[in-house]
Amino acid sequence: MNQYLKHYINGQWTDSVGGRLHTVLNPATEQPVSAVMLGTAADVDLAVKAARAAFESFSQTTKEERMALLGRVIEGYKARIGDIAKAISEEMGAPISLAQTAQAGSGMGHLGATLEALKNFELEESTGKNKVVFEPIGVVALITPWNWPMNQICAKVAPAIAAGNCVILKPSEQTPGCAHIFAEVLEAAGVPAGVFNLVQGDGPGVGEALSRHPDIDMISFTGSTRAGIQVAKNAADTVKRVHQELGGKSPNIILPGTPLDKALPGAAGGVLLNSGQSCVAPTRLLVHTSQYAEALEALKGIFGGKPVGNPAEAGPHIGPVVNKSQYDKIQGLIAKGVAEGAELVVGGAGRVEGHEAGYYVKPTVFGNVNNQMTIAREEIFGPVLVVIPYETLDEAVTIANDTPYGLGAYIAGDPAVAKTIVRKLRAGSVFVNAGGLDMNSPFGGYKQSGNGREFGKFGLEEFMEKKSVIGELPA
Repeated sequence: MNQYLKHYINGQWTDSVGGRLHTVLNPATEQPVSAVMLGTAADVDLAVKAARAAFESFSQTTKEERMALLGRVIEGYKARIGDIAKAISEEMGAPISLAQTAQAGSGMGHLGATLEALKNFELEESTGKNKVVFEPIGVVALITPWNWPMNQICAKVAPAIAAGNCVILKPSEQTPGCAHIFAEVLEAAGVPAGVFNLVQGDGPGVGEALSRHPDIDMISFTGSTRAGIQVAKNAADTVKRVHQELGGKSPNIILPGTPLDKALPGAAGGVLLNSGQSCVAPTRLLVHTSQYAEALEALKGIFGGKPVGNPAEAGPHIGPVVNKSQYDKIQGLIAKGVAEGAELVVGGAGRVEGHEAGYYVKPTVFGNVNNQMTIAREEIFGPVLVVIPYETLDEAVTIANDTPYGLGAYIAGDPAVAKTIVRKLRAGSVFVNAGGLDMNSPFGGYKQSGNGREFGKFGLEEFMEKKSVIGELPA
């Protein structure tokens, strides 16, 4: 079993002050795979002191020095991709093929995009006779989730350090392995002591201590809306900056007359990817009534034919969901959908045939859904799609926007028609005949999907203060 029993604080692997052991189960086998020492408020204090001390000098480093540091991190990350992928696959159930490409690869993508953004970023701007300078915020706490662990770790750590901040990372206690390996990468790259600190832990023990700590200047949090609200409340007393990327219930509008054989495979793939455990997954599919029956029949074949299997094996299958709690939540929501009158087109509750162990969920499609049903309003975070009919494009936009979330929205069909509704959709990212994120475009949500933006130069700006310098200074 993997052992992650130390935190990385002030350039040293250190024992926890009063921590407790937590066992991570492999979701494919329900057997222990990793042991991690959950930290405490005392560990947070040590990390904050180290970061605060390091900030005095690191904040004054040049852009070129930080670019060189990022370059070394990138080279070290490349060498550890196999180890990172294995840890992700074992701890959260991503099939190894996905873990080696999209999961581990997303971290590399963010590191590279941040390096390029820093290279082109101007740290001073003129405002006539005066100027604005961009400076690091200070000590930043980063709280990241388990579903795309390296995507979120690198999307936060890279720009935070590139901007000249010192950071404390609290990864999910469900995926401690890849975070531990990432800390080893930064250590080997020569990140100065105190600039990067890793405190393993859970929300009550470490997350709350970080969000309340008076010597932390900013919290960047990715996770559920419920947890994000609590983080913001905890941070309010010290008026620290709070940057959040939270839940989603993204609509996917199939424009009238769009060939379903072109639109539906991508629509289904966006939901099935990572076993549905993606905040921006297009989980509400809106189809015109003239094509609705045809769409349900096609989706029945796509979802019913999707293999479910062992994440340790390469292949096109999906793996289990992350743990029993998540499995039970999904099973409950599937039952709720049936109870509220939705049509179970394929899948449903219960174990996947051939998998008596493991938290495997049947790829599931619901038809005859209206937007007031629980399965259309709550984030399920599993391989479950709800299909909602609409009569007019205006009605589709109304349904799409009728949600407390606003992270993503998708449109499939004629780009000229799509253009007429893009600005009407209340979401931070609108994907038109496209499913992938762009690491140079801003990512974040409207409404209860959060605030702030990540990725590229936009993410870099989030970790900087803007200072006005008014008056004459020598060049």
